Amino acid sequence: MKNFVSAVLAFAVLSLSAHAATPADEAAFVATYKKALETGDAKTLEGFLYTEGAPPQIAEFFRMMVTMPIPSGSKVTSVELVTPTADEAAKLTAPKAMPDGNTYKLPLAPSKQIVITVESKDGSSSGTGTSKLPVAEKDGKFVIPVPVPEK
Repeated sequence: MKNFVSAVLAFAVLSLSAHAATPADEAAFVATYKKALETGDAKTLEGFLYTEGAPPQIAEFFRMMVTMPIPSGSKVTSVELVTPTADEAAKLTAPKAMPDGNTYKLPLAPSKQIVITVESKDGSSSGTGTSKLPVAEKDGKFVIPVPVPEK
């Protein structure tokens, strides 16, 4: 019995570690996302979305949001994958009322956020904008979960 329990525990640890993202996985995700963003590769950006269970209109809104081109005269200055604070994590996982009157939640609990900083220069003025998107892991892959109706 002791050997059986040890074997089950070892298998569980190996299973968890096999699916946990490594720093190399995170760096690859960030590099791919940044390149797709800078080149306007809508197909790659859409491929990061996890839309299972999301209504078509919500999924389409997120597709438009992630594929919106960087404005002319602007450049991506940084793309980082960061761990949300406890407060941010609570806000990300909390159900939210949407303009359609329904309440939505993320189908996967985000473990990270992708933080995108864009710098724009127009004549003598300049500015910096930052956006954040929740990032979760699904089947060993980083995804951006799209809200689903709360049940």
